[in-house]
Amino acid sequence: MNKKDNRKRVIVDFKKLTPEILALLVEKFPDGYDDDQIISFKNAKNEWVECVEVSTEDTKYLVKVSTKLAVTMENYDEDDYEDYDSNDPEAVQEPELPVEDGDNDED
Repeated sequence: MNKKDNRKRVIVDFKKLTPEILALLVEKFPDGYDDDQIISFKNAKNEWVECVEVSTEDTKYLVKVSTKLAVTMENYDEDDYEDYDSNDPEAVQEPELPVEDGDNDED
């Protein structure tokens, strides 16, 4: 059996995103990800989850797709994380998302 088949699998929400995983994402998807690169599945709560996949030698990460993730990847600068540990989820801060006028669906 191939050693890669034995990798640990981890689902990562934006709140748990580390500089290491963010760097892997930007390296694999330098121009962002497309719909055909998104993996969809139902979780244990029977909810649909959409993720993109990146891997290290021993771990396969499924990172949940979100607007915050896309904006953070677009604005990625390795220097922003040089003072943090590569596994520190506190290092990746939520981006400020633009508020669109007329986009209120409340009735």
